[in-house]
Amino acid sequence: MLARTGFLEHARRDPPKRPVHERVNDYREVYLPLPVNTLQEQAGRCMDCGVAFCHHGCPLGNLIPEWNDLVGRDEWQQASFRLHLTNNFPEFTGRLCPAPCEPACVLAVNDDPVTIKHIENAIIERAFEDGWVRAEPPAHRTGKRVAVVGSGPAGLAAAQQLNSAGHLVTVYEKSDRIGGLLRYGIPDFKMEKWVIDRRLGLLEAEGIVFETGYDIGSAITVEELRERCDAIILAVGADDARDIDVPGRRLDGVYLAMDYLTQQNRRVAGDRFRRDEPQITAAHKRVVIIGGGDTGADCLGNVIRERCASVQQLYIYPQPPDARPAANPWPEWPLILHTYPAHEEGGARDFGIMVTRFTGDSGAVQEVHTVRVEPRYHDGAREFIPVPGSEAVIAADLVLLAIGFAGPSPSPLLEGLGVPRDHRHNLLADTTFATPVPGIFVAGDACRGASLIVWAIADGRIAARSCDRYLMGSTQLA
Repeated sequence: MLARTGFLEHARRDPPKRPVHERVNDYREVYLPLPVNTLQEQAGRCMDCGVAFCHHGCPLGNLIPEWNDLVGRDEWQQASFRLHLTNNFPEFTGRLCPAPCEPACVLAVNDDPVTIKHIENAIIERAFEDGWVRAEPPAHRTGKRVAVVGSGPAGLAAAQQLNSAGHLVTVYEKSDRIGGLLRYGIPDFKMEKWVIDRRLGLLEAEGIVFETGYDIGSAITVEELRERCDAIILAVGADDARDIDVPGRRLDGVYLAMDYLTQQNRRVAGDRFRRDEPQITAAHKRVVIIGGGDTGADCLGNVIRERCASVQQLYIYPQPPDARPAANPWPEWPLILHTYPAHEEGGARDFGIMVTRFTGDSGAVQEVHTVRVEPRYHDGAREFIPVPGSEAVIAADLVLLAIGFAGPSPSPLLEGLGVPRDHRHNLLADTTFATPVPGIFVAGDACRGASLIVWAIADGRIAARSCDRYLMGSTQLA
């Protein structure tokens, strides 16, 4: 690998975003590609560190300096090969991962880091465009059957790995389409759904079987599932959304954020709704989003595209600083104020606000009652203390609760398999993602808790390796 001095010669260049006035009128992706020569300049900013701390930040252990060097040399096909060695779906992470590798980049000590995420996405899109990404069915079959329950990134990664080892893999999904949160949680303006379908076509060509509309425990029994397969991987996600227990919570117009996002994604896809299904729409409404993070930002971008009358986002935590605090040094993830493209499109954010109740008329929400709060810590526990005289009322026709998740929802499948839970209500597993129940493995948010797509793929790969070792006595999976 050649030593590079691009970091001395070129400033960081992020990909351009479509103009706000244009993108809020559709659901197409926000970011535009960078020119090839600019990408090569950006790859040349990689310092070829003796200790590549970007690996510290990447749960997949992506070979970042290697494919940066290859892009800089104009060797895109080799870059694609190195990228796929550790990452099953770089087209997903290149769009959706918050890129913890970038703040861990050595350049980030006193400069802007390498544009790792966007170079990754450019590599995989070039690979698809030039036909380097092809279906690779296994050369032989072991005869072992594996059921993967859940088709999000963890389940898909586990399925592809196990299929490559020669096992017969069937992915069971309770929804009507494959993709899990990739399909029903992520808005199209972050990742258009043809990106998922493109990869699914390859996975099917490799021999993976997908079954939709399978709610295990009702569509088929747990006993029938166990009879069909030699091992099971549970990649059911952490879909038990956290709620708030305040007066007025059951008023019409107060919904969990994921209920809104799922329905909105189906609406954008042109799906039909049942006649008895309540329509959650932000069109012409005053919207309040409670909670931040990715889910809150996804709601924000959607309600703006629905032409809401107004939108305000409330955070219970104080506003983070713009720069790293002293107790949050490099290469840790920076605990600073993160701004998403949706925040450029409209709405307001307010911090240190707690909701105390909802009120309304005729059974529908009309007001959100709030109070400002300050965090206090006692014996390691945090509580929020109301500030006297800071009470306020916000008019609202739609309230979306985006305050996190508390593990997998209870289900006949999980009860029937008897997999225990840990103290955080996640499925219990060891470091190889094997559960105490023989032949049952878990992956992704189901055991980790709600986390990043890059962790989901990494966990799926580890669970597949553990499952393969259980079935065969040893494994050669990476």
